[in-house]
Amino acid sequence: MEICRLLLFFAAISFIFRLIHANSGEDDPIYQACVGHCKETGCVGGKCFQHCNFSSGENPIDGPWYLQEPLYQRWKQWDCLSDCRYHCMIAREEERQKLGLQPIKYHRKWPFQRVYGIQEPVSVAFSVLNLAIQFHGWVSFFILVNYNLPYSPKKKPYYEYTGLWHIYAILSMNSWIWSAVSHSRDVELTEKLDYSSVVAFIGYSLLVAILRAFNVRDEASRVMIAAPIVAFVTTHILYLNFYQLDYGLNIKVCVGMTMLQFILWVVWAGFTRHPSRWKLWVVVAGGVLSTLIKIYDFPPYLGYVDADALWHAMSIPLTYLWWSFVRDDSEFGTTTLIKKAK
Repeated sequence: MEICRLLLFFAAISFIFRLIHANSGEDDPIYQACVGHCKETGCVGGKCFQHCNFSSGENPIDGPWYLQEPLYQRWKQWDCLSDCRYHCMIAREEERQKLGLQPIKYHRKWPFQRVYGIQEPVSVAFSVLNLAIQFHGWVSFFILVNYNLPYSPKKKPYYEYTGLWHIYAILSMNSWIWSAVSHSRDVELTEKLDYSSVVAFIGYSLLVAILRAFNVRDEASRVMIAAPIVAFVTTHILYLNFYQLDYGLNIKVCVGMTMLQFILWVVWAGFTRHPSRWKLWVVVAGGVLSTLIKIYDFPPYLGYVDADALWHAMSIPLTYLWWSFVRDDSEFGTTTLIKKAK
C-alpha cells in the first residue's frame, strides 16, 4: 500500500506540474507565423527544404517521377510540414532560451535535437540496448532450462513457468522494438504500435506476477485468471487504436497495472523463503524510482536526455537483474520439485 500511495502522490504532483507548464508551443503566435511562412516558401531563416516543393499542391504525388518526393523522404515521413515544425520549434526555443524561458512542448512533444533524422536518439539507443539485454536474458534462460537443468519423466522441464517466461520475453522484445521505432520517428502509426505493445507487455507481466506469486499450476485456473486480464488489455488497446488515443488514460492504466505487479512481487518476496528474493526487492525499488522519473516528465537536457530516456537507461540494469532472478527461480523450482518427487 505504501508503494501505491507513493506513486499516486507523485502522479498528482506531476499533474500539477504539467498544469503549471500547460502552455503549448504550437499556440505561440511567433511559432505559428514561422510555420506558415515555411509552408509557403519552404524556408526557415536561411535553411530551405527542397522536398517542400514535392509536398505542395503544385506537384501531386501521381505526377511525373522526377516531380515526386524521393522515396527515402516518404519512407521517413519527414514531409514539408514536419520539417517546418521542427526547425521553427528549434528557432523559437533558441529565442526563448536567450530570454531565460524554460522549454515547452510543441504538439505534445518536448523540443528534441535530431541526429541523422532520428527524433530522439538517446531514447532510441537505450531502447536498442534494452532489446539486447532482453534477448540475452531470454537466451540464457532458454539454455539453462533446456540444456542445464534435468527434465521430468514426461520429457518436459520441471519448472512449470517456462512457457510463460518465453511469451514474456517475446512480448518484451516486441515492445522495445516499437519503442525504438517510435522514438526514431513519432507518427500516429508508430505511436499506436508502441503504446499497444507496452500495454500488452505490462498486462501480461501482471498475469505472470499473479500466477507465480500464487503458485497457480492448474491450466483451468490459469485460464480463468488470464481471461479478465486479457479482456481488459484487449479492450484498452482497441480503444487507443480505433476510438481515441488518450495519453492520460493510457498512463493511468499502465501505472495502475505496474503498481499491482510491484505490490504482488514485494508481498510474495516478503513471505517466501526464495533465495533470490533480494533481487526482487532491488528490481521493484528501481522500478518505482524509474516510474516516478517517467511520470515527472522534465524537458530534455541539451535537447537529448529527458525523463523517458532516463527511464530507458534505468531499465537496462534492472532487466539484467530481473532475468537473473528468473534463472534463479527456475533452478529453485526445479530443485524443489525433484526433492518432492523423491
